Formats: sequence, C-alpha cells, structure tokens
Amino acid sequence: MSNETAEALEVWIDQDLCTGDGICVQYAPEVFELDIDGLAYVKGPAAEGEEAELLQSPGATVPVPLALVRDVADSAKDCPGDCIHVRRRADHVEVYGPDAE
Repeated sequence: MSNETAEALEVWIDQDLCTGDGICVQYAPEVFELDIDGLAYVKGPAAEGEEAELLQSPGATVPVPLALVRDVADSAKDCPGDCIHVRRRADHVEVYGPDAE
C-alpha cells in the first residue's frame, strides 16, 4: 500500500456523470448503492443495527474505511463514467478518480 492509502480519505460521486453500471457497488457495497433512479450514491456510516443512509445531496462525501481503500480506489479507476472521486480529507487533493494527479 502506498502512503496515500494510509491517510484518511473520503469519496463522493458526481451523479451528472454516473452511467449506472454499478461497478462501484460490486467493488464496495458498504460504501456505494444504486438508487431507484439508477444512479450510484455514497452511503453514510450505519449506526449499529441499522442500515446505512443513502446520501443523495450533490457532492455528499463519506469517509473511506481503511479496510475498503483498495476496493474504493479500484471502483474509481474502473468506473466507466469517471464519476467517483477519492480525496484526502486533510487537504481535499484527489488521489483516485478523474482529477487525480
């Protein structure tokens, strides 16, 4: 793992670019979910014994659990719509996704 994956990361989806293929949900169903509109959204952390809340507001971000960094990064790399953005929480620099350097 690189140093970037050891840092606190967050992820968001640009629904305007989402193609609804669901690749992200296949990689990390704990973080992503397809809604009834056919687009992918991030899910907020679930309280114990409850389902995670689907965050539908534009630009909504959720923390990336350390155990899922690779899966979330792979979903950003393989997304056909290039709509998944993973960035460092500290400085908001994108580390995976279409705007990653």
